[in-house]
Amino acid sequence: MRQSRRNFLYGAAAGALALHGRAWAAPGNWPDRSIQLVMGYPSGGATDGVMRPLEMILQRELGQPVVFDYRPGAGATIAATHTARAKPDGYTLHVTDSGPMTILPNGKQLAYDPLKDFTPIGLVCEGASIIVAHPSLPVSNLGELIALAKEEPGQLHYGTSGLGGAAHLSGELFQAVTGASLEHVPYKGGSQAAIDLVGGQIPLAFASTGTALPFVETGKMKPLAVTSRNRVAIFPDVPTVAEAGYPDYDATVWFAIVAPPSLPRHIVDKAHTALQTALNTPEAGNALRAQGYEPAPGSPEDLQRRIQADNEKWRALIRDKQIKFQ
Repeated sequence: MRQSRRNFLYGAAAGALALHGRAWAAPGNWPDRSIQLVMGYPSGGATDGVMRPLEMILQRELGQPVVFDYRPGAGATIAATHTARAKPDGYTLHVTDSGPMTILPNGKQLAYDPLKDFTPIGLVCEGASIIVAHPSLPVSNLGELIALAKEEPGQLHYGTSGLGGAAHLSGELFQAVTGASLEHVPYKGGSQAAIDLVGGQIPLAFASTGTALPFVETGKMKPLAVTSRNRVAIFPDVPTVAEAGYPDYDATVWFAIVAPPSLPRHIVDKAHTALQTALNTPEAGNALRAQGYEPAPGSPEDLQRRIQADNEKWRALIRDKQIKFQ
């Protein structure tokens, strides 16, 4: 009887392991299948452009396919929410940016806490938005744009990649420090805003440097300023907002990789090592710089500190300007 009972228990345990073997085995053997890289914006935008140069290197380092999983909408919070609720098994990673992680959480109720509901893997790169105008807009520099916006308050519309994104808050900070009055037009991705700017539906955009570059080169967009503290290498002749007389203005944007909460440390370390290897290759570094971004290698802890610091920075602006993201 005891032997039969023991066999029964062993059989039950073996059955349970068979049912859950994949979930239990995945952390120890990670990765043993393809990895979903969740993207909060459509194909063709800045996030897509940033990750394409890293895709093949990450696949080589991890030994498994990396599949881009596009989940755009709601300022990239749909993708962030999906990630926060996913299993912490290493097969869902998320390419995010400062918008859904440090801006939107301070202006609306979200289904996640950026400081508690993700496991940081590492920063990817950082750079600037660029303020671009349709060629027909009668301004040739930032000073003239500010003067026009003050003469016609609320009449100039600027497009961005989405409500509560880094570009949106770059525009809000611009208005706060310059006294200009602009009207925001959010899109579901920077590429859509760029198309409407080139088509003349909107006169201005705060765009990613990579998205704007081909249109600037062909004369379809007029560059006025970049939002970072320093000039951008691919736009050496375009001044910063600070250079135009507003030294306190700095709206650096960044991209990073995070995972669901409670991801086992050995998976964090392996994913982080693969990311650092990719960022340190000349081909990835050159590709990112060609889009106007600088690789930003660093630890998961560095990313966590950056998320916290930027939350505090944008919280103050959102509160003081009473910005709503509804």
